[in-house]
Amino acid sequence: MGFVLAIDQGTTSSRAMVFDADMQIRAMAQHEFTQHFPKPGWVEHDPEDIWQGVLRALREAVAKAGITADQIAAIGITNQRETTVVWDKTTGQPVGRAIVWQDRRTQDTCAALEQQGLGPTITARTGLLLDPYFSGTKIKWILDHHAGARAKAENGQLLFGTVDSFLIWRLTGGAAHVCDATNASRTMIFDIHKGHWCPDICKALDIPMQMLPQVQDCAGHFGQLDPSILGAEIPILGVAGDQQAAAIGQACFQPGMIKATYGTGCFALMNTGRQAVQSQARLLTTIAFQFNGTASYALEGSIFVAGAAVQWLRDGLNIIDTASQSETLAKTSDPDQQVTFVPAFTGLGAPYWNPQCRGAIFGLTRGTTRREIARAALESVGLQSRDLIEAMTQDWGALQVLKVDGGMAASDWTMQFLSDMINAPVERPKTLETTALGAAWLAGMQAGIYPDQSGFQANWQAERRFSPAMAPEIRARKYQAWGRAVQATLAV
Repeated sequence: MGFVLAIDQGTTSSRAMVFDADMQIRAMAQHEFTQHFPKPGWVEHDPEDIWQGVLRALREAVAKAGITADQIAAIGITNQRETTVVWDKTTGQPVGRAIVWQDRRTQDTCAALEQQGLGPTITARTGLLLDPYFSGTKIKWILDHHAGARAKAENGQLLFGTVDSFLIWRLTGGAAHVCDATNASRTMIFDIHKGHWCPDICKALDIPMQMLPQVQDCAGHFGQLDPSILGAEIPILGVAGDQQAAAIGQACFQPGMIKATYGTGCFALMNTGRQAVQSQARLLTTIAFQFNGTASYALEGSIFVAGAAVQWLRDGLNIIDTASQSETLAKTSDPDQQVTFVPAFTGLGAPYWNPQCRGAIFGLTRGTTRREIARAALESVGLQSRDLIEAMTQDWGALQVLKVDGGMAASDWTMQFLSDMINAPVERPKTLETTALGAAWLAGMQAGIYPDQSGFQANWQAERRFSPAMAPEIRARKYQAWGRAVQATLAV
């Protein structure tokens, strides 16, 4: 029993990985699923698609690893956060599609609640902003817009869960209705200071509290896998939302440690320890992880567009054929061309939080080519990151090192520019699958086959460390140009 099975249920695919006793990946399987966009601003998933994809990935990963279910010591789960599922307690059938974290349909509801003065209460209790991003108003929408749903919920017939809860309920054959503290902290109805669901906010949102799952530590017993799934009962011993799981996988256990995950967008988390820091820069306060009933907190900020800028170069402008070509073009660009790209395709995230502004390119000349535009797209990642890091350090203190993961972290050029721009070292781990690793470590540690926090942190290894090499005057000039470009974008 030296293996751990990790489920990584993401926004576009469901994956399963088998980790061995040395926390190395033995096998992996992945299944994408359909994205539904029924109206502008609406994003939905079919919970049955998610469930079937997870089942297939689990079975394929175990088969590829060449092991049997009785060799697996534990299961860990990490998941897309905030996505909301409501299902029937008796039949297990979802009440319609899941409403995805990206969905904006409850914007008017949030505006009305803000006018009623609920915003400051939500921020004080939950650490979050009153926004459609989070689960609370999604639950209300489902109950208000599906015939008979509210009456059923009030009668105790419906259950709510983030994706971890829904999967655990299905994996245990309906025996466990639970979630972990990190996912609970993203619902906008969980008091992160007292560690329980908030009755006042639930009442304001018309959410019957009997729908809500029991909240547990990130490492603990979440139930037993139904033996019909893989052929044996396996305990589910670790759960964390994807960004928190990545921070755990990066061994960010000490206050002040920051990880940034560069995918389509960028999510950065800074560990603030036992202190839930109230941001002065509109960052979110959230639970980083919870062990033995004690929460550690984090500041979180998001950049809406990181890798998506490179996708736009490829699929929108058609100036590159592969993502890696952007780095090749950037290396051969004219350094005298001062092109600045603000990739506000869907507005700007932290610390600006302006969803209305749109993207712009500044500094174009007749000599500008696709090389300079590609460079500006990659530089925008480092420039946005500096905005985010400066907001975090304003709230907490100086940055020592930034740990990075995600697809864009593989670009040496981009990571070097990031280090240059934030004027601090950037470390890229040997294991880039940090999200799944975080879930696996939680489960394996709880099962007693993986080391504790200090042992895991001691084993963490960087594949490469990038150190600042840019002249201070160039760094200052680029960041000043960025600041002017952002202000002009916000002004439109």
